[in-house]
Amino acid sequence: MRTTYMAKPNEVDRKWYVIDAENQVLGRLAAEVAHVLRGKHKPQFTPHVDTGDFVIIINAEKIRLTGNKIKQKMLYKHTGYPGGIKSMDYNTAIRSKPEKVIHKAVKGMIPHNRLGDRLAKKLKVYRGPEHPHQAQNPEVWKV
Repeated sequence: MRTTYMAKPNEVDRKWYVIDAENQVLGRLAAEVAHVLRGKHKPQFTPHVDTGDFVIIINAEKIRLTGNKIKQKMLYKHTGYPGGIKSMDYNTAIRSKPEKVIHKAVKGMIPHNRLGDRLAKKLKVYRGPEHPHQAQNPEVWKV
């Protein structure tokens, strides 16, 4: 009888991928990015080990939402004080902070624990087509 292979954290080799968000639907892009960050595209995927890769998203301001979500969906945050809830629609949020919109969508699709916090740190989102990670030789990931 064979035992199940469990990846060790020091055995994982990490790659860097670039994803262009231009004309991509937010939810579909976030699901694909969460898949890569988690490492589910690798044969040595282990649920309790960070086996994922780094992801760089460029052109974040050119992301799309389908239907009327751009006007009707709201982005909420709370200051921590009574009555301190702040909200803005996604149209305003994408114009002012497109990085935060994508980061929040991806964060909602990865585990909500310490492992998820480590995975979220491997996501880099940039507004324009330029990014400062050329030294890592990132590969293009087709969505």
